[in-house]
Amino acid sequence: MGLIDSLVNRSFRETPAGRVVVFAGDPRKRGYLVRSPADEQRIRSFLKMFYFADLSILSLGILLSQGCASWFAYGSYDRPAHHLLGSVSIFLAIYSLVVGLPYALLWRAYKRALPSFTNPADEVSLTGLNAPGRRWILLAVAGFALLILAVILVLALRPKVP
Repeated sequence: MGLIDSLVNRSFRETPAGRVVVFAGDPRKRGYLVRSPADEQRIRSFLKMFYFADLSILSLGILLSQGCASWFAYGSYDRPAHHLLGSVSIFLAIYSLVVGLPYALLWRAYKRALPSFTNPADEVSLTGLNAPGRRWILLAVAGFALLILAVILVLALRPKVP
């Protein structure tokens, strides 16, 4: 539960106005004042439930997709590079189906539940709370994924040496 608690703790900030909750996935820089410890506990329990479901969908989806990809790709290819390319392709297809739909439904339920925890009058504008290095994480992950894909394609398309 330490991982989930740390994810939930990242959603709360201390400001001069008081305790503020910042929900994930909000494109605007806004937070909401938490009026009482009971409200904070209610929000914390909701966020713990959401993050547990989130991590469960992602981890079980990876395991199921990898197992299915290994099963489908086993013995189907003559070269190891083709096997790698084929199993990665099958993995991505199965992962997008197995994880995509449940994750989209979970995200929709999360977005619909947020208004029940907040009051528009308690909205607070937040400034200076973003870490500047976080913007580059997505770019670094995408670049690394493209690099791995390029290596797989080079291995798969290289001519056979007699």
